[in-house]
Amino acid sequence: MSTARLETFADGVFAIAATLLILDVTADAHGHALGAKLEHSWPQYAAYVVSFLTIGIIWVNHHVCMNQIGRTDRTFLFINVAFLACIAFMPFPTQLVAEHLRDDGLEAAAIAYGLTLTAVAIGFQFFWFYASLGRRLLRPDADPRLVTGISRSFAPGVPLYASATLVAVWSPTAAVILFAAIALFYVLESSLFGREAPSGVEPL
Repeated sequence: MSTARLETFADGVFAIAATLLILDVTADAHGHALGAKLEHSWPQYAAYVVSFLTIGIIWVNHHVCMNQIGRTDRTFLFINVAFLACIAFMPFPTQLVAEHLRDDGLEAAAIAYGLTLTAVAIGFQFFWFYASLGRRLLRPDADPRLVTGISRSFAPGVPLYASATLVAVWSPTAAVILFAAIALFYVLESSLFGREAPSGVEPL
């Protein structure tokens, strides 16, 4: 299978997952009650923004990684299937957090959300390091500086999400704030890395 076909499939999964997020944002009210309902629904908006940012930055990073990959093999394809399955699952825990942000169910919702993001981070690391270690699947002309930079930027992902998930056991609200902060961190980190990337290479 060509890398272009794999990336097309991945783009479709990312697009569907991002679209499903907005389907959970609802306002079932009429007349004058609509304004109050919209105000009361702020957890849905917050959960949507955090998850959309997370999916968006993962999509950007996936695209940059695929630019450095020149071929695929069967193992790599199955790694991608597992990774994309985690991405497709993200709307479910996002909905749980939005629904239970103000009640006692938040602990379970935050743990489910954190475990999903941790699984996504693990899947992404398997995806990248399987392809890059020993330059196994990289293009012959892949820039070593960019490859090293991508590897370095991915390293904190699993510890960050796993730590935030553990925090949910003691303070689910703090864990949700941490998930939002991690999403913002990766947006800023990718922007900074992009400014340092070699000319002609898209930012991470």
